Amino acid sequence: MPKRSSNKKSGREDEAQAAVRVIAIIAEKSEEDEPRDIPPEVSAAAAALGRRGGLKGGPARAAALTAKKRSEIAKKAAAARWKKD
Repeated sequence: MPKRSSNKKSGREDEAQAAVRVIAIIAEKSEEDEPRDIPPEVSAAAAALGRRGGLKGGPARAAALTAKKRSEIAKKAAAARWKKD
């Protein structure tokens, strides 16, 4: 019985290989970029906005949940804390 001929392409890369190559090139360029310094005023403003939303989020979610649902969530959390690895 004759042997099958090879189905390999002659040195050409397929789409997946090309994508990996492009991502590697982009990653190299992004590593060369120096990190930008964010002014302290911007950081403080962003932190204040995040804090404001965070302070509202927990109580608003708790108010929207039924007692049964809160109990289920608490039981699941306790089980996760006490779970042995």
